[in-house]
Amino acid sequence: MNLKIKNFSKIEGCVKAPSSKSYSHRSVIIASLSEGISKLYDVLYSEDVISSINACKSLGAIITKKDDGSEEYLEVIGTGGNLHNNSSEPIDLANSGTTLRIMTSVASLSDNEVIFTGDDSLKTRPMGPLIEALDTLGIKIDSTEGKAPLTIYPGFNGGSVGILGNMSSQFISSILISAPLSKEGVDLEVFPEFVSKPYVDMTLSVMDKFGVNVESVEYTKHTDCNEDFPTCFGEKFNVSTKKYIATDYTVEGDYSSASYLLATVAIAGGEITVQNLFKDSKQGDKLIINILKDMGCTIISNDDSVTIISDGNLKAVPEINLSNAPDLLLTVAVLAAVAEGETKITGIAHARLKETDRIATTAEELKKLGCVLEELEDSLIIQGKTISGGIVKSHKDHRLAMAFSLLGLKEDVEVEDGECFDVSFPNFIEAMADIGVELELN
Repeated sequence: MNLKIKNFSKIEGCVKAPSSKSYSHRSVIIASLSEGISKLYDVLYSEDVISSINACKSLGAIITKKDDGSEEYLEVIGTGGNLHNNSSEPIDLANSGTTLRIMTSVASLSDNEVIFTGDDSLKTRPMGPLIEALDTLGIKIDSTEGKAPLTIYPGFNGGSVGILGNMSSQFISSILISAPLSKEGVDLEVFPEFVSKPYVDMTLSVMDKFGVNVESVEYTKHTDCNEDFPTCFGEKFNVSTKKYIATDYTVEGDYSSASYLLATVAIAGGEITVQNLFKDSKQGDKLIINILKDMGCTIISNDDSVTIISDGNLKAVPEINLSNAPDLLLTVAVLAAVAEGETKITGIAHARLKETDRIATTAEELKKLGCVLEELEDSLIIQGKTISGGIVKSHKDHRLAMAFSLLGLKEDVEVEDGECFDVSFPNFIEAMADIGVELELN
């Protein structure tokens, strides 16, 4: 189905940000590994998070939606780390790369083998660095050239391992989450550069809420540095064996999903307040606030909400580094396309490993609309105010669908396969309507 803006009036109102997909994944998985019963509030029931819920249920957790009369929550009766695969059939993770990467380590805690598969897109996601690291820790995995389907065999010994930090922070989060339940614990070294570190900080925060504290130390030199990395920057994590303890946990709002609401005001002009966005959040995508300020918007950040005011006349920012906020790429690219001047978006090489090669697909679809840009390995250079109307493809990437639909605020733009926003923002159409934008799927 095609997604487009049908109509919009004055952009105004107050809307609640959708719950964080990243925190939802992590809280569901860690609660499933815990001893006892957890109550998880404000979980995002998106397609990706449902994949994590189903995977945890397949490995023995009992997960049920409940209502205490005043508030809905997700009850998770944890396994205490004693996992058992309830079926000999492969567990289908659909399109959720987060589920695949985090659960690959977790599955080794099962007392029998686990097979993970997914859709065609998921089967293209590179898993090699994680598989190699887990092999060092005693976990045997059969794969198809380092990609799903994966067969994970029982046994997580632990020990010491190093992993490159410039591929995916989810590889690191995967090892950290399962490490406390290994036989020996894990000493994990991340080098030579650490992209998307805020996502690992989020992982550590949720682990801490469930009773597991991880020690870490940063360093600036590594003894194995070679000529390619004469000076290395990295971090060492020491994870001792310990049980997770069930707790009640509330998932905070998601800055990456809220970026589409904020960008709507920035592009069209108006004023809205987005609730459930916390000033002290560890989310790297909180960077969108500074980006919008630099583009000329007025931002008021409260403890648990953000208000944005814009006249719709955006100015380009010469350079925006997204190394710690890769999920903002699509939003920032669209903002740059309607801003006055040239914007260079850098630090995005790892965005090529997402649902799609997001650098390539962003460039491809913007060019269809006449946008003048240059695609480099690690960056995009976008000339603002060079777009016109047209039809673009989502490539079944939820972030591309939502971001490109916003161009309909300036031009007649339609997004093919636009319904895929369900992956991370199930009520996207309703939330946009709350602030004065009518979207349609046809």
